[in-house]
Amino acid sequence: MPARIEDYALIGDCKTAALVSRDGSIDWLCWPRFDSAACFAALLGTPENGRWQIAPTDPSARSSRRYRDGTLILETVFETVDGEAVLVDFMPACEGTSELVRLLVGRRGRMDFRTEVVIRFDYGTSVPWVSRLPDGSVSAVAGPEMLTLNTPARLHGEDFRTVGTFSVTAGQTVPFVLTYGPSYLPSSRPADAPAMLGRTEAFWRAWSDRCQPAGRWTEAVRRSLLTLKALSYGPTGGIVAAATTSLPELIGGRRNWDYRYCWLRDATLTLLAFMNLGYHDEARAWRDWLLRAVAGAPAQVQIMYGISGERRLPEWEVPWLPGYEASRPVRIGNAAVRQKQLDVFGEVAAALYQAYRGGLHLSEHHNAIREAMLEHLETAWHEPDEGLWEVRSGPRHFTHSKMMAWVAFDRASNLMHHLGDAAASARWRHSADEIHAEICSKAFDPEIGSFVQSYGSRQLDASLLQIPLVGFLPANDARVQSTVSAIEQRLIDGGFVMRYNTEAELDGLPPGEGVFLACSFWLADNYVLQGRYAKARGLFERLLGLCNDVGLLAEEYDPRTGRMLGNFPQAFSHVGLINTALNLSRAEGRARDDYCHARMSTP
Repeated sequence: MPARIEDYALIGDCKTAALVSRDGSIDWLCWPRFDSAACFAALLGTPENGRWQIAPTDPSARSSRRYRDGTLILETVFETVDGEAVLVDFMPACEGTSELVRLLVGRRGRMDFRTEVVIRFDYGTSVPWVSRLPDGSVSAVAGPEMLTLNTPARLHGEDFRTVGTFSVTAGQTVPFVLTYGPSYLPSSRPADAPAMLGRTEAFWRAWSDRCQPAGRWTEAVRRSLLTLKALSYGPTGGIVAAATTSLPELIGGRRNWDYRYCWLRDATLTLLAFMNLGYHDEARAWRDWLLRAVAGAPAQVQIMYGISGERRLPEWEVPWLPGYEASRPVRIGNAAVRQKQLDVFGEVAAALYQAYRGGLHLSEHHNAIREAMLEHLETAWHEPDEGLWEVRSGPRHFTHSKMMAWVAFDRASNLMHHLGDAAASARWRHSADEIHAEICSKAFDPEIGSFVQSYGSRQLDASLLQIPLVGFLPANDARVQSTVSAIEQRLIDGGFVMRYNTEAELDGLPPGEGVFLACSFWLADNYVLQGRYAKARGLFERLLGLCNDVGLLAEEYDPRTGRMLGNFPQAFSHVGLINTALNLSRAEGRARDDYCHARMSTP
């Protein structure tokens, strides 16, 4: 069985990423891109579906781990009575080749280790032809793909696996370098492993040292920011929602989706997180990816794209993988790409507006794309859609979708006002006002005292927490306060927020999932806006307590079992952490300023 979701750490090179368990096993790696077929897929099956483990032979060995400060370099320390060694795992960023490096470094005494490399291309099904090359390295080839393993450790083949046992003593380092490349090209000799470690550490430290402070939560924010960077695809600027596919939202359930793509709805909050922390180059790259992806006919704008902007992401099921803890099916691709979700227009417009306010120049080309999308939305906003949660039960008039259409016109009107175009500003303000009036008329249920999930529904939805966050209504509006109160009463489980009541069977899927961490951060943001700072801090600290030992969050959490659920690590969760930390830090700063001013003003 694979490890628990929360027992994994992430390493990556801004092109792909690997998950490493506490026991030194790499159970997930897609090469050469996040959305490529996995060559290690034990996460969704068994070791026979591919993994690479380096672990002590002594079963009583204890382990602990951490990231080197400000980096994505993972150190796992193994200890026994006789010795101690550290396994250093990383993927060199910005190197010409794509490599995974593992250095086993002796610290004390002597320890015996065993390594097992099980390479299975094409999501755990293709057994490669393994050969020893003249230089002593081992190559594994299947079709167009090749992995080459270089190490001084003695390895041999055993039952279609590459295995070896060796010892490490204090002061000794045993390097392992696994290199990906096309099988039709000569294998490349990797650079010196310690030198790669030095360059990789310098890369990550130089990047993370630019992070702006966030008060008492600076380290948690920096780790989340590093996670976002690790989930970004350097060549294009796209950011995947997660590094994995098909980790379940309910153990044994069917809510298992492929998140190795880029969602437009992540755009605004991610852009804000980057800009607020001083990372304008990353914000610009994400904005430019966004504009390239949506370019074309406005009616054909999708909710998600591939990491280079690919439009076709066909969904299919992998019959030979049993799924994480028997959670079937394992899905590759995502059929939700074909859904109509009106909120994406608001996300794009808000992202462009925030980019402009943050000093990122908008070209005539950018403006033309925005104008074309708004002209399409003038009629499209009247239509039903599948909503931000991508329900598979048919379109409805979702409140959140209508609100984000309002955001699109509101931000466009504000932008045109700043640019001095009064006529365009008035045009978009008219559309915004029309949508605002309809939502207030059709989406608020006075009997339950709350806005509702969709027109005519009596169901609540955590997306309604966005109402004050996007500025649709102020936090002190009675309707907003009663909506927050209703969500507290009906959508809280174990102190955290559910997206909606899946037991009502509204989304076309079997019921049951964990609490949604991004929504829980939204509730904390609402508390900040309402001035309920103690409550906001309490919820935020509980959310921080859900991070695993290396600071990572999944999409969801099960309060009953204490297990993380959903794809991992989840960009949306870490964006929520960053933005809530910044909101709280600013609020505390304002409170301190007010207190100091009051003391100075007291006679």
